[in-house]
Amino acid sequence: MTETTLPPITTTIDARGSFCPGPLMELIRGMKESEVGDVLAVLSTDKGSKTDIPKWIGKAGHNLIGVFARDGYDEIIVEKVR
Repeated sequence: MTETTLPPITTTIDARGSFCPGPLMELIRGMKESEVGDVLAVLSTDKGSKTDIPKWIGKAGHNLIGVFARDGYDEIIVEKVR
């Protein structure tokens, strides 16, 4: 999926400045509070997030829409599937 075809973001989790496992824990909390079909964006400056979060998403059965490098942080976009 390209950035021009991204679905609308339902919730943005700004975890910039948080270190492992903070961004992942914030995403897990956000997933618990969201509905199936919601799209969450995690903003993270922690370099491990761009590998740790996609691994968790696969194990948890959700959909990784994309990981995008931004100016000084990564944006990880996830769809809640179940």
